Amino acid sequence: MSPLGGSPKEVLAVAESQWIFTENELLRTPSILDGLTPEKEHENRSKGVNFIFQVGIMLRLPQVTLATASVLLHRFYVRHSMVDKPDRPGFHYYSMAATCIFLATKIEEDCRKMRELVIACVRVAQKDPHKLVDEQDKEYWRWKDNILHSEDVLLEALCFDLTLEPPYNILSEYLTRFGESHNRPLRNSAWAFINDSCMTILCLMFSSRQVAASALYAAAKHSRTNIPDDDQGRPWWDAVAVDLKTIKRACNFLASVYENAHVKNGRDVSIHERTPEDGDESTAKTRARAAEEHVINGSDGVEESRKRTRSPSEAHEQTVTNGHNADGDDDFASNGDEKRRLTANGHVSTNGDGSRLNVPDVPASSQGAGDTVENISEEGEVES
Repeated sequence: MSPLGGSPKEVLAVAESQWIFTENELLRTPSILDGLTPEKEHENRSKGVNFIFQVGIMLRLPQVTLATASVLLHRFYVRHSMVDKPDRPGFHYYSMAATCIFLATKIEEDCRKMRELVIACVRVAQKDPHKLVDEQDKEYWRWKDNILHSEDVLLEALCFDLTLEPPYNILSEYLTRFGESHNRPLRNSAWAFINDSCMTILCLMFSSRQVAASALYAAAKHSRTNIPDDDQGRPWWDAVAVDLKTIKRACNFLASVYENAHVKNGRDVSIHERTPEDGDESTAKTRARAAEEHVINGSDGVEESRKRTRSPSEAHEQTVTNGHNADGDDDFASNGDEKRRLTANGHVSTNGDGSRLNVPDVPASSQGAGDTVENISEEGEVES
């Protein structure tokens, strides 16, 4: 049957499958073939996504729009290199990140004025959130010309495939389906998992539905929540048609990112517990089997449904990590019932309920030691 004759979810799945690659294939991207190490390429991708988040916060863009822009950036570098060569220049991750924001605001129909976008980009690039930028400034026109020029290159690299389904929307669908939308620890942990995944190439290895299911799995383990089987006695991952082994593989990939993050003072922090990738349901620890869902109240014989190992009031406010970011600092600071969380690159993400948090100036950790933000030349290219 033709994809055009299927349901919207089937059409999205077919379109997204064209952008799913194996780990070996992602070791042969144009940047790596041009001499960049895989570690350095992943670091540059993370810097580009961090740039997207910082600009997005200044423009008050929704998290979904920022996630869309990060996916566009990762997909672009599957087709193009960020390394300069004698016969052709490379595409710098800051300039392409700005272009991805510009395109993502159109895709998600959350547009901002070009002037506002350019000013935000200049301020983030210069690490000065209060810098005065006007249309008489050379930097203003360099960034504007570069964004407009790079948009055509970006669209061509994407083959004009702008069909995206952000994991946040799917996660919300899962939480509502399983009656866990008010489980704050579960919701916040899953939301933080997706935030951190934007910094990595997880979107090039797994579909959005698989990422959302992996976020729910990791959050359920961390918050010690058991999700009951459906009416047919199927575990929740079968109910959403996602393979358990795939879920565990995605969780372990992000765990490896946490483990390889730089830690202050040389402290060895175990950020995430790894899970055997064997598909064994006994290691899942997130399923409340149908036979275990009901317990008998001995006083009056009334059956009570048991959905989780402990009540939300007993569960602590937790995130996917164990309370340390990549720099060894606390991941979140408490302010009443609200939490704010730092990703592995120092970015402050949103609450699980979608509300946005104020973020300080661009962290110095977003760039390597001695790494300055490059300027864009008159011709629209990036100069070191």
